[in-house]
Amino acid sequence: MDQTLLAILCAWFMALSAMAACPSQRTASLKPSAASSSDDRLAPPFTPKVFIISMFKPEADVWYRNLPNSGLGNLTARSFFVAGLSMKYPLVHCTSAGDICQATLGEGEINSAASMSALLLSPQFALSDTYFLLAGIAGVNPNHATLGSVALARFAVQAALQYEIDARSLPAGWATGYFAFGTQRPFDYPRIAYGTEVFELNADLRDVAYALASVANLTDAQGPREYSKRYNETGDGRVGATAAVGTPTVVRCDSTTSDVYFSGKALSGAFERTTEVWTNGTGVYCMTAQEDNACLEAMVRAAIEKRVDFSRIILMRTGSNFDRPPPGVTDWEHLAVSEQNGFEIAIENIYRAGMLIVHGIIVGWDETFGKGIPAKNYIGDILGSLGGQPDFGLGSITGGRGVSLGGVDGNTEQGVYESHSAVAVERRGRSRSRRSRHGGRVMR
Repeated sequence: MDQTLLAILCAWFMALSAMAACPSQRTASLKPSAASSSDDRLAPPFTPKVFIISMFKPEADVWYRNLPNSGLGNLTARSFFVAGLSMKYPLVHCTSAGDICQATLGEGEINSAASMSALLLSPQFALSDTYFLLAGIAGVNPNHATLGSVALARFAVQAALQYEIDARSLPAGWATGYFAFGTQRPFDYPRIAYGTEVFELNADLRDVAYALASVANLTDAQGPREYSKRYNETGDGRVGATAAVGTPTVVRCDSTTSDVYFSGKALSGAFERTTEVWTNGTGVYCMTAQEDNACLEAMVRAAIEKRVDFSRIILMRTGSNFDRPPPGVTDWEHLAVSEQNGFEIAIENIYRAGMLIVHGIIVGWDETFGKGIPAKNYIGDILGSLGGQPDFGLGSITGGRGVSLGGVDGNTEQGVYESHSAVAVERRGRSRSRRSRHGGRVMR
């Protein structure tokens, strides 16, 4: 068999099994790039302090281009093949000291979930003490921020994980064709949960990241400012979306996930309301992207197995386009024709805000970040997989214990679901038939 193919197959097996079955091939796959320092003595598994997660090339390039000027190192000094990453982005890049690494997952929910899973399972890294900065561009809600703004999230909501009926045939009084699984009208709480609907992150870490990033000198430009001004033109004397007409700022508000790149007041308003309902009134929707919940599901599963610390995740998005049009512009014109001009400043501000967070973690490691910032709020998914009782949803599937390492103590699918009182609901009439059609957990 070709030696290159053998090395790839062996590395793929190791990523899935976390077993060093082929040590010679493993060593070869970790060989540093030619740009690596000759006296760099790092050896796998690598233990970066910060892992930057990008979704596509422009989000990664801004780090490669600018980080060498920060004094934190050259992010492309070491480059490694990791089995299972995107075919478009198969390498992980790290500084020569190994304190900072970066991976590009690929766009959309499937790409990001597959790539993140491969990264977290790779025996090339030990990530239980690593901070993850999920940093990408997004659509922005003009009621809360403007183009180029930076949002740090506590909640990520998979708002499109619902039933949908054609908007041209809505029942009377409906504002949207979306309504949650197991319900019969919009904006009721889901009665069937797949487990990825809502994730909650460490609010104290989010606030620390906000404090670090809020002093960033965010870039702005004339083009996006001209488009943003249109949100103050209501035509009837009322004040419009005033946040849109300001300058880029760092804000604390939440993110939705949808593979559909949507645009329009009705859709955006529906997902804004969904975020509020699904987080029991706590979440505030201001950014929309395609990957966050997919990444976080992979990270919950890794956290169950103690591969990552879920309290060390920072979710940061920058506004590249508005999620709904200004007055006098149709949804289609806003999405397909109008030049919002927010892309370049959103990309640049990923680095300007993100670099301050990364720098803060690196220089504050010994005093603060190495020992971690304990979460005072619930962290994890809608099912309570990591322990504790979610402050959204309808309770933990394990009574607050969390799913056990390796699935022991009966915490397999059968052990958890058969013992949970939701099964009683599942076995009654319509609830049972719905679950048989759609899968997922039936909520009380």
